[in-house]
Amino acid sequence: MKILDRYILTSFLKTFATVFVILFFIFILQGIWLFIAELAGKDLDAWLVVKFLLFYSPTIVPLVLPLSILLASIMTFGNFAENYEFAAMKSSGISLKRAMRVLMIFIFGLSIVAFFFANNVIPNAQYEFINLRKNIAKRKPAMAIIEGQFNAIGPFNIKVEKKSGENGEKLKGVTIHKRMPNAPYATVIRAKTGLLHSSENDNLLQLELFDGYYYEEVNAKKPSERKKLPFAKSSFSKQVMNIDLTKLNTNDTDNNQGVHTNNMLNVTELNYTLDSLQSNYKKERKSITDNITNRVNIHLTSLPVINTIVDKKPIDTLNTTVVRDSVPENVLSLFEKDSDKKRILEIASNNLNSSQFVIKSGQNEVREKIKNINGHWHALYEKFVIAFACILMFFIGAPLGAIIRKGGLGLPIVFAVLIFIIFHFINTFGKKLAQENGIPPFLGAWMSSFVLSPLAVLLTYRATNDIGLINMDNILLPLQKLVQKLFKLKPKEKE
Repeated sequence: MKILDRYILTSFLKTFATVFVILFFIFILQGIWLFIAELAGKDLDAWLVVKFLLFYSPTIVPLVLPLSILLASIMTFGNFAENYEFAAMKSSGISLKRAMRVLMIFIFGLSIVAFFFANNVIPNAQYEFINLRKNIAKRKPAMAIIEGQFNAIGPFNIKVEKKSGENGEKLKGVTIHKRMPNAPYATVIRAKTGLLHSSENDNLLQLELFDGYYYEEVNAKKPSERKKLPFAKSSFSKQVMNIDLTKLNTNDTDNNQGVHTNNMLNVTELNYTLDSLQSNYKKERKSITDNITNRVNIHLTSLPVINTIVDKKPIDTLNTTVVRDSVPENVLSLFEKDSDKKRILEIASNNLNSSQFVIKSGQNEVREKIKNINGHWHALYEKFVIAFACILMFFIGAPLGAIIRKGGLGLPIVFAVLIFIIFHFINTFGKKLAQENGIPPFLGAWMSSFVLSPLAVLLTYRATNDIGLINMDNILLPLQKLVQKLFKLKPKEKE
């Protein structure tokens, strides 16, 4: 390695290591703040807290690494340009492209390491992190419920006024909100006292409630009754509830509910899981379609009027097309008694409501399966995006530093934070949109890279060709001519 390459690489590595450590520490503090409710006041030993942060820290590397490369590149090449070191290189016949060569090799190697880190280290750390949280909750069950605030655990929102006992297992003033998925109505449970039980060999946290009441909202059929907000109330002397601790992971880094298994899988496991999920999705969709079709045929042939329309043939020999062609437009005209007409309308209404419920339930199931599949696809693509982001940020930061000719911690931080916020915002937006099936998961994962890649190409081209970021003469000269033309002074008339 030549002396110049060694000097450039050493300068970059010193800046990169310093920036990475500082940003890593900042994001660790953010993680402590995120999980402060689970760590503070729980009588946890220091080693348990260290393990908690140790398993959490790999998940922030995909955020810290690209930002560190971007900021270190701007600062390093900005210092070179500011101290006229690039001018000395160019006078010796060394171009910017040649000066960047050794760092290109290093960044490409670092991107490969980032991919293997995202593929192997992060899934294992995420798995250990989730298990550690569950184990802490098993050994200290009161940790799952924090005093004085609502705690979301699965379908339950639990709040207690006061905790006592050796491990905080005795509760006073318990309030529980239970809401079923896709249901607008909730059940409220209030109890004077409660008791927590757990076992290290079980994923269930048992909650015993004493001297309480159930308040359940009633879905009234008439709109006038709904305005009165009716509810049903019942009392109990003792009630036992089982809480699934696998749903404890509600404060995940992406703010989604539940345990995200796609973050715990590598590329091979994701491919295998996706094959199973897609096969299951196709079977489920076909099953729902067949179920709805069969219900329509059964409901159609179960009407009493059908036998009279098609010459009283047995139902199992009826063809749906024949039945539909034989039924007149107004079925009620075939009946004379109002009671028969009313019965037909009730049957049709019940069948319609039943079919509508089945369709909505099927739509919700299919939507959740699609969302799960998209999440796994996005997790697969994201491992490659992390590696590409390292290369992208270097080819944005290095030429940008050479153009602005500013080192230190002033202007480079402004540019780095601005670019990274754009990158992270687009990445988050694409992820949410892909999970909701608004765009393909591939586009959602790579959207930020597609948006910023033209910027990297433009900056690299302008820096290697000694063109500034913005040629102000092209803007100022036309304005200057326009001002001169508008405010041109007239010559004084001779007296």
